[in-house]
Amino acid sequence: MAPWLLERRCVFADEVCVEVSSSPRLSVRSIAKAFGATQALTNVTLEILPGEVVALMGANGAGKSTLVNILAGVTPLDSGEIYLNGRPYSVGSPREGLEAGIATVHQSTDKVAATGLTVADALVLDRFADGSAPFFLSQSSVRRMAAAIAHEAGFDLPLDLDFGRLGPAERQLVAIARALSAKASVIILDEPTASLSRQETDRLFDVLATLRNRGIAILYISHRIGDLARLADRAVVLRGGAVVETFRRPIDFTAAVGAMIGRPLAAARARSRSGKGRAIFELRAVQLIPGATPIDLSLHNGEVVAITGPLGAGKSRLVKAIFGLEAFVAGSMLLDGKTFAPEGPSESIKAGVVLAGEDRHRTSFMPSDWLGGTVAATISLPHLGRWFPSGFLFGPTERQAAQAGIRRLGIRASGPQARIDTLSGGNQQKVVLARWQAEPTRLLLLDEPFQGVDVGARADIIGAIRAAQAGATLIVTSDPEEALEVADRIYTIEKHELSPWRGVFEQAGEPKAPLGT
Repeated sequence: MAPWLLERRCVFADEVCVEVSSSPRLSVRSIAKAFGATQALTNVTLEILPGEVVALMGANGAGKSTLVNILAGVTPLDSGEIYLNGRPYSVGSPREGLEAGIATVHQSTDKVAATGLTVADALVLDRFADGSAPFFLSQSSVRRMAAAIAHEAGFDLPLDLDFGRLGPAERQLVAIARALSAKASVIILDEPTASLSRQETDRLFDVLATLRNRGIAILYISHRIGDLARLADRAVVLRGGAVVETFRRPIDFTAAVGAMIGRPLAAARARSRSGKGRAIFELRAVQLIPGATPIDLSLHNGEVVAITGPLGAGKSRLVKAIFGLEAFVAGSMLLDGKTFAPEGPSESIKAGVVLAGEDRHRTSFMPSDWLGGTVAATISLPHLGRWFPSGFLFGPTERQAAQAGIRRLGIRASGPQARIDTLSGGNQQKVVLARWQAEPTRLLLLDEPFQGVDVGARADIIGAIRAAQAGATLIVTSDPEEALEVADRIYTIEKHELSPWRGVFEQAGEPKAPLGT
C-alpha cells in the first residue's frame, strides 16, 4: 500500500471505494496576486487530497484563471505558499510545472500545436521537449507513441490529420490526452468538456475515474453543473479573488451558484413565446446529407428556437449552410416569405442573417496584436461598409456602438478600446453578441453560444437574446440544459435529422451516477 493511503472513502450506492490521505497532494496557502491596482487574488487557501476531485467555481473575473496560471507556472504569485506532495512548489514556467508534477489543460487550445503538425506530432511534443523520446525516430514510431498516448486516455483520435484542421472538440481531446500522459500527481482541467459530445464526455469521465483511483488529485473548472454534480467531492467558490464558500458532497449547487454570483439564483427557464408573430425564416425539405430525412422548420418573429444533439450530428453544418458557408444537398429556405439562397456570408449579412460561430477565437476575433483586437473594432468589423461608406473610419461612431453594447450586455471591460484578449471568456462572448445586436437582424444564428461562459454571464446573454423584439434566433448547442434555459421551442438532431424535443437527454438536476460508481 502506498504511504499516502490512510483513509478509505466509499462513493455512493455502489460502495466503490477510493482511499485518500489526510496529507494533501496540493496545498495552496494564503496566496495573493495583483495586476497593478487590480487585486486578482486575496488570501486564497485550498487543498486537494490524493484521489480527490475539487471543483473550482466562480464567475468570469473571479480569479480562477489567475489561480490556474499561478499553479501552472505561467504567472508568479505575490505572496503566500504552495506545496506539492508536501514539498515547497515554486516554478517559473509551464514546463517546470509539468516536470514538477502539475499538468494543466487550458480552455483555449490555440497553443497545443500548430498547423502543419499531425495529431500524432502534437501528442508526442512533450516527449521531445523533455528529452524522453528516442534520438532516432521514424514517422511510424512517432505514430506508435501517439497511438499509445491516445489509447491510455481512452480517445480515438485521427493521428494522421493536420492539427490545424481539427475542430474545437478534437483539439481539446489532444490537449487532454497529452496532459494525462505526463504522469502528473495533480491535473488541472479548465472547461474540458465545453466542446465535447456526451459520448466523449463519458469517456473522459471514465479516464478521470481511473486517475482518481491512482491517487491523482484533480482540480476541475467547469460552468456545467451536471459535470460538477457527477464529478466533484468538494466545490470551492471564488468571488472577487477570494474563497467565499466551500461545499462538500452532497453539494448544494443552488447555494454554490448563489455564492458564486453573490445573489440567489432565480429559476432561469424561459417562458415560451412559441407560435407568436409571423414566420421570419423557413426551411423546406432541406437535406444536410444524402439520404437524410428532409427538415422542415419555421421560426417566428421574436422567437428563440434551440437545436441540441451530440457532436457530429449536424448542428454546426445546419447553421453554416443557412449562413452560406456550406450547401444543402436539397431543399430551400425562405426569409420573410421570399426565397433565400445566399452565395456566401456577405450576402447573408446584407439580408440580416448573421452567425456567431462555435469557436469565437477563430471566427469572431482579429489577432490580438492587430488594430482590430479591441472591443470597439470587434463590434464594428462586419458593419464597416454600412457605417462608413466613404471608406474613412469615424472613431466616435465606433466607440458609441461599443459603449451601447457594453451597457446593454453588462460587459466587464475598461471601455471600448479594451483589448479582446484581456477579457474573460464570458465577456468575450458578450462582445460577439453585441456585434450582431449593433444592427437590426432578421435571423441570429448562435453556435454553442455558452461555451466557456459562467452562470452569471450566461444569464446576461440569455436576457439579451430574449429581449430582442424583432427577428428570430436559432441556437445550436450540445448541452440540453442550455437549451432548456433559453428556448421557446427545442428540437433534437441526430445523424443530420431533426425531431421535436422528446426529453431524450437527461434533464438538468438529474446527473448520471457519480464518478467512480
